[in-house]
Amino acid sequence: NILANTVLDLNMYDLAGSTVIHSTGGWALLAAIFIIGSRKGRYKNGKVRVIPASNISLVVLGGFLLWIGWFGFNGGSVGSIATEKDVETVALTIMNTNTAGLAGGLIVMLLSYISYKKFDITMILNGALGGLVAITAGADVMNIYAPILVGVIGGILVFYAVPFFDKLRIDDPVGALSVHLVNGIWGTLAVAIFGSASFMSQLKGILIVGFIAFSLSYITIFI
Repeated sequence: NILANTVLDLNMYDLAGSTVIHSTGGWALLAAIFIIGSRKGRYKNGKVRVIPASNISLVVLGGFLLWIGWFGFNGGSVGSIATEKDVETVALTIMNTNTAGLAGGLIVMLLSYISYKKFDITMILNGALGGLVAITAGADVMNIYAPILVGVIGGILVFYAVPFFDKLRIDDPVGALSVHLVNGIWGTLAVAIFGSASFMSQLKGILIVGFIAFSLSYITIFI
């Protein structure tokens, strides 16, 4: 409630919570990682030790369930289907959501093949989720082409943010910081770029929500 009221006071636009939900969770995770530390054996002799996923089939199933759930999450956040205009807005929101997720997954698939000569399914799914997170703030106020770019940038951010956090020895087992924190920020700013929101209002919302979420999470987890 505190974060939601803060967003309203700042006139920040965040349809379904790129900041209020996704980056808030990312800030909380960052606080938890600082306190808990990395997994045993993750970093050895200055190198990152890969700890593979335990069940790829469940990873894929979970990724697609999230993707499908996003349609109701973003579409339902429009708040009404009482009029023809409302129905059109919900339809636009769902289509834009799917477009951004697809764009994020495809660009990471391409980048993973160019970089490693193989397709990394966990990274591809995270790219799709990054696109979905990024479009969450403004899926209802963008045209049908903007989500392609929003998703592509979201996927690229995921692809490069995952190794970046590892270089900082911030151990994020499922790439949640890259997906939710980084793309929560990007998606919120994207509303100002591709929509009609004020860039400064979006930026202020990101910074204030980030400060509140990180501080309260750090204190709570530490205690």
